[in-house]
Amino acid sequence: MSHCWSVSAEVSNNQTSDSKVLHPSDPLPLCLGIHAEVQLKNYGRFLEEYTNQLKRIEDALDDSVGDVWDFTLDPIALRLLPYEQSSLLELIKTENKVLNKVITVYAALCCEVKKLKYEAETKFYNGLLFYGEGVTDSSMVEGESQVQMGRFISFLQELSCFITRCYEVVMNIVQQLASLYTSNKTAPKIIETTGVHFQTVYEHLGELLAVLLILDEIIENHVTLKDHWIMYKRLLKSVHHNPSKFGIAEEKLKPFEKLLLKLEGQVLDGVIFQACVEQQFDKRNEPASVSKNSTFTEEFAHNIRTIFTNVESKLGEPSEIDQRDKYVGVCALFVLHFQIFRTLDKKLYKSLLDVCKKVPAITLTANIIWFADQFLLDKMAPAVKVAEKKNLQSIKLQRETFLQQKAQTLTKDVQSYYLFVSSWMMKMESVLSKEQSMEKFAEDLSSRCNIFIQGILYANSLSNIIRTTMNLYMSMQKPMTKTSVKALCRLVELLKAIEHTAHRRTMVIADSVCHIAQYLQHQALNSISIAKKRVISDKKYSERRLDVLSALVLAESALNGPSTKERRLVVALALSVGTQMKTFRDEELLPLQVVLKKLDLISELRERIQVLCNCNFLYWHRTIFPIYLDDVYDNAVDSARVHYMFSALRDCVPPMMHARHLESTQVLLECFDKEIMDVLNEHLLDKLCKEIEKDLRLSVHTHLKLDDRNPFRVGIKDLTDFFSIKPIRFFNRFIDVKAYVTHYLDKTFYNLTTVAIHDWATYSEMRNLATQRYSLSMTEPHLPSQTLEQGLDVLEIMRNIHVFVSRYLYNLNNQIFIERTSNNKHLNTINIRHVANSIRTHGTGIMNTTVNFTYQFLRKKFYIFSQFMYDEHIKSRLIKDIRFFKETKDQNDQKYPFDRADKFNRGIRKLGLTPEGQSYLDQFRQLISQIGNAMGYVRMIRSGGLHCCSNAIRFVPDLEDIVNFEELVKEEGLSEETQTAARQLDSVLTDLTRNSAEGTEYFKMLVEVFAPEFRSSKNMHLRNFYIIVPPLTLNFVDHSISCKEKLNKKNKVGAAFTDDGFAMGVAYILKLLDQYQEFDSLHWFQSVREKYMKEKNAVLKQQHVQSTNQDEKLMQTMNLTQKRLDIYLQEFELLYFSLSSARIFFRGDQTAAEESQERKEREDESAKSSNDDSLNSSVSDSSMK
Repeated sequence: MSHCWSVSAEVSNNQTSDSKVLHPSDPLPLCLGIHAEVQLKNYGRFLEEYTNQLKRIEDALDDSVGDVWDFTLDPIALRLLPYEQSSLLELIKTENKVLNKVITVYAALCCEVKKLKYEAETKFYNGLLFYGEGVTDSSMVEGESQVQMGRFISFLQELSCFITRCYEVVMNIVQQLASLYTSNKTAPKIIETTGVHFQTVYEHLGELLAVLLILDEIIENHVTLKDHWIMYKRLLKSVHHNPSKFGIAEEKLKPFEKLLLKLEGQVLDGVIFQACVEQQFDKRNEPASVSKNSTFTEEFAHNIRTIFTNVESKLGEPSEIDQRDKYVGVCALFVLHFQIFRTLDKKLYKSLLDVCKKVPAITLTANIIWFADQFLLDKMAPAVKVAEKKNLQSIKLQRETFLQQKAQTLTKDVQSYYLFVSSWMMKMESVLSKEQSMEKFAEDLSSRCNIFIQGILYANSLSNIIRTTMNLYMSMQKPMTKTSVKALCRLVELLKAIEHTAHRRTMVIADSVCHIAQYLQHQALNSISIAKKRVISDKKYSERRLDVLSALVLAESALNGPSTKERRLVVALALSVGTQMKTFRDEELLPLQVVLKKLDLISELRERIQVLCNCNFLYWHRTIFPIYLDDVYDNAVDSARVHYMFSALRDCVPPMMHARHLESTQVLLECFDKEIMDVLNEHLLDKLCKEIEKDLRLSVHTHLKLDDRNPFRVGIKDLTDFFSIKPIRFFNRFIDVKAYVTHYLDKTFYNLTTVAIHDWATYSEMRNLATQRYSLSMTEPHLPSQTLEQGLDVLEIMRNIHVFVSRYLYNLNNQIFIERTSNNKHLNTINIRHVANSIRTHGTGIMNTTVNFTYQFLRKKFYIFSQFMYDEHIKSRLIKDIRFFKETKDQNDQKYPFDRADKFNRGIRKLGLTPEGQSYLDQFRQLISQIGNAMGYVRMIRSGGLHCCSNAIRFVPDLEDIVNFEELVKEEGLSEETQTAARQLDSVLTDLTRNSAEGTEYFKMLVEVFAPEFRSSKNMHLRNFYIIVPPLTLNFVDHSISCKEKLNKKNKVGAAFTDDGFAMGVAYILKLLDQYQEFDSLHWFQSVREKYMKEKNAVLKQQHVQSTNQDEKLMQTMNLTQKRLDIYLQEFELLYFSLSSARIFFRGDQTAAEESQERKEREDESAKSSNDDSLNSSVSDSSMK
């Protein structure tokens, strides 16, 4: 840049001196140079901003790179706990060999205690606790309990070995401490112990005694274990009486029985702790080395008092961390002190009991609760006199009072802790999100350290409240209110929220923890170096001073390294020696202790949070889970909290892996999994599914006004929040609420649609509503859809066409079939839409099959028709009537007389009636109506087919110009499968276009198939049909009027308002016989009209005459007569119109000869056009040549 500036300046100078005009190739002037500089800077700034923006986008999109970890999805865990690779001998190295040995011994013993404690907590507690679980009483077969105990014996043997090892370690610790604090004046002193208090060793001894105490408590509270043990011993007795039956060698039985007796005495009799403290601690060669060691007695008592003082001040306070566990250890140490030395500090004993008023009970592990007053009472019988009976009674009352108060204050606790934890989470997010500034680095580390420790304190407080309250209720067998259960569940959620927050920011915390640990070590080293300088500056030499200096050097070297638990233990032991002789001032010592305590907490931050937030005790309180889920369902707004509860339930899984009484731990896991999933389904998922389905149904059926759905009156429950819950992880599955409900609705809608296909529209609407209202991705069922008024299926009608044509009446104009009679309050109808839907359901192939069935039906009916016409009574009458018409037609004006037809009608009735009162002519009319109904059905099938095809092809833009998809696909060079698909699409489109344009002329086919037979010479008797039509019409009109009159009567049996099947049947048969002209020659309908008009005129004349006589009765009769005549005339008119319409279907204007002539002409034309085409093609070929 500086170079550019110089060039610009140079250009400027040249310009002024020479006063030349600039050439394009010359350097830029100064003003342009500055402008370029500005643009370059802007461009650089833009690039920087753009790079940052891209980085932010990349971080937002990439889950794996981000600093925030998801608790449910992490396949990898990050362990922050530093691992010590140096041995204790390498860590503890000073010039002072004796001190080295002392520190090494105690450090090794403390490490051993920690290992034993870890083994007990993971393996033995859980193995005992879960014994008997995973098998329900109903599934428990006879002998199963003995089998379980048989599997468990090896575990008890391991436990026995573990207890023995604990006894040895307790013995060693006591003897090592007694050796150091000896009151024997003659014995040499190892180191000067005045003012040296190895408090850490006593704390570890208390922890180990607490382990034995907890084992006792677990076994004491385990009823199932004791019952199974008794049953197993009984089984062993029966084996003992008959070993050969069980295939066991008798010599092996005796040692096994001895082993069982040993196990029972050591493990199951509840004296594990008692046997430990009652050991003979004195060495064999020195009988009074421990029990009579006054210095050790005083030192032991001093350490108990010191530990208790530290513990008591924090118990029940917000700053409490591990004081409850230490209190259990103090009580155990107090009993051990009493057993060894047989001295009792009454004041301390009373103080220990007073703690019970502040902390009524302590949860040792899982669901095992411990009462200090009962423990001290049991283990120290002589001290009962000291403890006032009233005091013990008040402690029990205090326990009950505590429960009552806790039940009332739980809701307040939830509110306050909700506020505390929420603000802590916000602080964590804000502190960990901002970058650390180097100017305030120490201050920033200090604030982070305090926030992390505050999280541990909150977790401890919550854990204590939850476990103590739940276990106390269970222990005292007091019922818990639903409000209390919900409050405790909320606290569990808060506890898991702390753990989740720590987990989410694992990466940032991991980074911070290392810096904080180094910062705390630096503070501790500063304090120690000040003390060390003070010791060195004092020139007086003594062994004690040397020990102090060596201890401080050891503490410094241990702190100069990673903050492992071994190094921190060495520091604690070294400072036990290094703090004597007023090395540290009081104002220096307390801050140092605080720093070291903070270092302990920060170094084990992740592990402590995991232990405190571990909710494996919920396995023993899983009866609260249904109540919790009901609460989640009722308060859907914050339903996402269910993640925390499932995270708590997942904590129950690792302890189950240590169960040894089952064939495989998988059995227990599957049992737990099934139980939780069943409860979840019953109390949340299924309820949610039912509620969503109900809501969708009511919303779709609002027109029915089923119940009040006004949200201002009945309230409204918004369930959409459930669908925003992320999938819940549980065991090896993810529970997706949204997917579960979607699947349920899909399955329900599909199944119900298959049961009642006519409801498809309703379920389709509900499916769409579910998508709109709840954002559910519903699956299309792809079932054949039917209308709400589906009616009879074409397939059913086809199979039962003989029943259909007799039970249904045809309406020609509306193309509709109506049921003749029904037992229901409504009549079924069938129209074109129904038929179209049926064709859509079954395919167009059903149309031809239906017509074929109709043809078979017509064949049978025409056989009956022929028999009737051939009957002598009928045939003779018809021939007579034809002869009569031919003879008299000139006289009657070419019209068939009405009276003749009426006479024929009455004459047939004389031949006989059926039991129902029907004449042969009535039956013949019904036969013709049925034939007409069949033809009407064929017509409807054709119309339905056209309707279906037109619906199917409505998406094709232009029927005249349909592209060939196969050609287009081949041009693009697509795969063979695509070409096949395109070919099929072309075929479908061609079929649809042809069908929608033409349709099949089924009537023509049915005329052509029967006409030759009807018109043949052997069926001459059928030629008389046209002359029977007039009496048939009379019969039909009488029947029709009778049916219509019944519509207004109460008893509507036989009522009808339409029966156009008769007109269709007459038109069809006349066409088959080619008798339209013969029938028209009768001029029958003109004859009827004239007859009724004549009668009407006669009545009108008579009315005119009688109007002067004022005879009312006669006038009424005449009015009725006129009305009747009008009705008859109207019915004949309607029949005439229907018959005329029906004739159009069969080309009633043409005779058979005319039709054949037309067909011949058409064939000639097509032949001629084909000849012309061939001639043209030959001419073009020759011209090409």
